[in-house]
Amino acid sequence: MQMLGLSFETLATTFLIVIFLLVLLSSAIKVVKEYERAVVFRLGRLIGAKGPGLFFRIPIVDAFKIVDLRVVSFDVPKQRIITKDNVTVDVDAVVYYRVFDPIKAVIAVENYTYATNLLSQTTLRDVIGQVELDDLLSKREELGKRLTEIIDTATDPWGIKVVQVSIKDVSLPEEMQRAIAKQAEAERERRSRIIMAEGEYQAAAKMAEAAKLYQANPMAMRLRELQTFTEIAREKNMIVVTSAGVGQDLATMLGILKGAEKGSKR
Repeated sequence: MQMLGLSFETLATTFLIVIFLLVLLSSAIKVVKEYERAVVFRLGRLIGAKGPGLFFRIPIVDAFKIVDLRVVSFDVPKQRIITKDNVTVDVDAVVYYRVFDPIKAVIAVENYTYATNLLSQTTLRDVIGQVELDDLLSKREELGKRLTEIIDTATDPWGIKVVQVSIKDVSLPEEMQRAIAKQAEAERERRSRIIMAEGEYQAAAKMAEAAKLYQANPMAMRLRELQTFTEIAREKNMIVVTSAGVGQDLATMLGILKGAEKGSKR
């Protein structure tokens, strides 16, 4: 019985040791994905970035933090900003960034996501406050590139690469929307008047050229006059008063026209 008891205690002890070793081994073996890196600290000192794939750590002694290297996007909360020409607008933006140095992202800043978000809000307010409303509405791409350069320069020491900043929406007060609509209507009216004036100018120029041609060739002027009378004669309710010299020619033209009309009716 004692031998059996000793054997049972030995087996139990061995079983516990095996379980402890398995737990220790499982905590020592870690796996990080292709788009992740593990920043390892040993007794508080930086060892380096591990991964992707399998890596080993000393339990209790080593601590690590996983950093995602994929592009991350976040919405900048709506900011109420006063532009350079004293117009209050609400601006939304989207920031795309990624971690290119996981060690800097962990050591240089406490929370790189939160810090990048706050920096984007501040930079958005500063940049939009230096431009006028017309530039804000018509040059969003240029402003986005400018924001990207400023934020990327500031986050570079943190190991953060800002890929793109896009201005998503610009909200205007109703009074300003009505004012812009009136301005657009006035601009269209101005363009229509300019087009009409240009048309009159071109017509006057052509008429001046025609007058010179008629002056050089009086017979052409006479033919044009008779053509005009013919067009007037189509309106039966009109009375045309001409000089004596023109009456005979006019009567001849009217007769020809009337005969043509009777022939077409037959």
